[in-house]
Amino acid sequence: MENTTAKQLLTGGYCNSLDQYSRFVTREVKIGDVPMGGNNPIRIQSMTTTDTMDTIGTVEQTIRMVESGCEYVRITAPSMKEAENLAQIKKELRYRGYNVPLVADIHFTPNAAESAARIVEKVRINPGNYADKKRFENIDYTTDAYNAELSRIYKKFAPLVKICKEYGTAMRIGTNHGSLSDRIMSQYGDTPRGMVESAMEFIRICEDLNYYNLVISMKASNTQVMVQAYRLLVETMVKEGMNYPLHLGVTEAGDGEDGRIKSAVGIGTLLEDGLGDTIRVSLTEDPEFEAPVAKALADRYSQRNQHTSSAENFKLKDLPYSPYAYSRRNTHAVQHVGGHFHPVVMLDVSGENLKDPFFLKEAGYSYQAMLDKYNMADQACDLVYLGDELPSFTFPGNLAQIYNYNTWNKLKDKQNCFPLFTLDEYLENSIHDSLLNLVSVNAADFDLSKLTTLDETAVIILESSATDHMTVQRLFFTSLLNAGLTFPVIIKRSYPALDADTLQLYAATDLGALFTDGFGDGVWLNAGDDISLSLINSTSFGILQATRTRISKTEYISCPSCGRTLFDLQETTQQIRSRTDHLKGIKIGIMGCIVNGPGEMADADYGYVGTGPGKITLYRGKEVVKKNVDSANALDDLIGLIREDGNWIETREIH
Repeated sequence: MENTTAKQLLTGGYCNSLDQYSRFVTREVKIGDVPMGGNNPIRIQSMTTTDTMDTIGTVEQTIRMVESGCEYVRITAPSMKEAENLAQIKKELRYRGYNVPLVADIHFTPNAAESAARIVEKVRINPGNYADKKRFENIDYTTDAYNAELSRIYKKFAPLVKICKEYGTAMRIGTNHGSLSDRIMSQYGDTPRGMVESAMEFIRICEDLNYYNLVISMKASNTQVMVQAYRLLVETMVKEGMNYPLHLGVTEAGDGEDGRIKSAVGIGTLLEDGLGDTIRVSLTEDPEFEAPVAKALADRYSQRNQHTSSAENFKLKDLPYSPYAYSRRNTHAVQHVGGHFHPVVMLDVSGENLKDPFFLKEAGYSYQAMLDKYNMADQACDLVYLGDELPSFTFPGNLAQIYNYNTWNKLKDKQNCFPLFTLDEYLENSIHDSLLNLVSVNAADFDLSKLTTLDETAVIILESSATDHMTVQRLFFTSLLNAGLTFPVIIKRSYPALDADTLQLYAATDLGALFTDGFGDGVWLNAGDDISLSLINSTSFGILQATRTRISKTEYISCPSCGRTLFDLQETTQQIRSRTDHLKGIKIGIMGCIVNGPGEMADADYGYVGTGPGKITLYRGKEVVKKNVDSANALDDLIGLIREDGNWIETREIH
């Protein structure tokens, strides 16, 4: 393996190692009887969706959450009455024999936080709105005005810190991408760096007051922003001699398959970096369904070989790319792969019934026998691998067929058919396709000097036989960057023994981590015989959608619901989805209350936000368009707004 020089460069400023799994060791924080950080396992948590004033309902939901795997339970406390009722909830839980640490979720009400801190084991505050109520005013702050604001925050925040110290209460400083203060926005904008500085203002106050029982989070609905913010946070903390535990989560991930894939992309990327001490997967579903997903992500790393080091051993090294800002690796285009083309999806159909064109519906191509033609869906794959198998029907004209080299070489009609070589096969044979040649390379064992001999028609199929597949594949990309090689690369991963749910989580982690860093020009997923072709196809497209590298459908930025929610979020999300899921590329935010409204919709094109019982406010981006619309009419008005902007298309039937 001739890439040791590249390997030696692989240490960034945000994790211990980029060429082997190494968990970043953080300060241990006491949260009731369940400590976090240090050498403790990655903790699992979720948040109740009941009304906090409904003591029994909240207790019973908390018990269901604990039994599903939650080690901490967060409960909203939007005002003093809810904060005070946490005492009754805690009392009833303890009476029933449940000692799970409780976390009070606070946004705009410092007095509620101070009350809750005397009751529960941990409080969560959002630095963007704990002491700031203004929004989107874009005020320019002078240095004196900025410092005056910091002084004001200090005075407002210090009482909570002192109470937490007195009562032994932990605190999470939880920054949200969409709720940064005007002060931060004026200096840093709506950026990952702004998220980090928003938290650091409050962390520095805590340290000035000798309070260190802190957990930090950097949540966003955009997985690229979320990953970049956590990495910048760690780099910043290390520079200032800090190593606080990290709470990982993708805000408003949505529901179903989309929510799970999006969560795994963001959370899994950071877990691969060795970051993260607790996980909350935010799904628009009942909270007891969140913990098993989070646990499946965390359990994967309990089996990894630990190469631990501490913040004191942290070293900065140069990388040939930035892990703090997305930039797709520069490649030359080979046909429709690489260059400016979006990443492609490749599927293995060699095991399908190649006498029946109807199976291609699972790959996005619906065959119409009467007309002898195909209709193409938005999530139609780009290449299919047939190995040594020959079909008895004609494939769609825009669907490239890939055969093993020896089989391809014997084809009489090679129209839209291309070969797959091993690297040695490619170098040993002079017969190549004039347009596109796929060359399989093992990231765990490759010869860089051989890669330099490939011509401009080569596309690499990157496989891995290592234990830590993602890290060796990332190392391969770094080697290409260092060598100045611009071949497109399709990332191949095989999961022969996983069930469907685990496959989606693992694939979203492994491939998402690479695409988030700008690596990869295509996806090729393989799975066991019991996994359907349609699920492999939708998972592949879902990963590209979640990493924002290929948008193939409507994206819903949907909050997971909590005690603040003003309507049935799951039902409403499904209603909106049923009428808008054909709007490819549109992002719609569906928020249960004003706390997660204009803030967490920062990345959405349109917003649907509960602002009172039966009342909805509609947004265009961050702009309020219609206030207090009756919920019965709100969806029609949302569609009207989309039409008004020229973004509506009529639904079309896919045959």
